[in-house]
Amino acid sequence: MNSYLRISLNANAEQAARLLALQAAFAKACNVLAPLVRQTRCWNRVTLHHLYYKALREQFPELGSQMVCNVIYSVSRTSRHIYQHPQSPFNMARLEGKSLPLLNFADTCPVYFDRHTLSIKDGRLSMYTLDGRMRFDLELSPQAQAGFREQKLREIVLSRTPKQDFELSFIFSEAQAESASAGADGGEVPEYVMVEEAA
Repeated sequence: MNSYLRISLNANAEQAARLLALQAAFAKACNVLAPLVRQTRCWNRVTLHHLYYKALREQFPELGSQMVCNVIYSVSRTSRHIYQHPQSPFNMARLEGKSLPLLNFADTCPVYFDRHTLSIKDGRLSMYTLDGRMRFDLELSPQAQAGFREQKLREIVLSRTPKQDFELSFIFSEAQAESASAGADGGEVPEYVMVEEAA
């Protein structure tokens, strides 16, 4: 059983600019990795980490080591969704040996965080950006506070709303529950990914 908590970030202009810069750098790194996934037909997160972490870390030093790991997670997760989901129009089985389409991540792509790049303590949120940590005061309901204490946090995702505001989504699962596979909501291509089919 999974549950979700969405928190709007009341970012001022300077904070929003920093989040936009992080989102753009994250997308750029994803777009360096995506052609390698297409070429090798490998999107296993651990294998991608062994193959490409060092090169990505060297190419994107401003992202930091843990955010590069999150880039790899994002590309792995999205590739699995698009290339493997039974309902995806780009499922490998439907391609019948043709080249995989290339995934292109827009600057609006979600940014994945983890316990190293985002923390909450005493109602204060601290999150990684390209030029240091940024902090926000949070007002969490008793139910939300209980969720952080009692459930296993599976994902933390920064995204932009249709009004271009930033929000964080916290996806929880009970400790004994299996982690749901990416794309459990259907085989649609996420709006932040452009799929370029092979000629």
